[in-house]
Amino acid sequence: MSDTVKIAVLDSLVEAQSVEAALRDLGIPHVIRSYEDLVLDGLFLGSKGWGHVEAAEEHRAAVLAVLEDLRASGDPPA
Repeated sequence: MSDTVKIAVLDSLVEAQSVEAALRDLGIPHVIRSYEDLVLDGLFLGSKGWGHVEAAEEHRAAVLAVLEDLRASGDPPA
């Protein structure tokens, strides 16, 4: 996939999996990138987030809407 941009920071693996499933169902091409680092054992995950989602700029609104809906649903991130 080319020309992807960072769209949103994800708070947890559970949130990443939920966003992944929703975007796949909508047919939106995307990439989920984790900030996990085995060497640093998650040292920066608390301050930087779990990772982020990338997609083409044209899909920014849809990706943000999916994330907003997931966060508004009240399901606590694990």
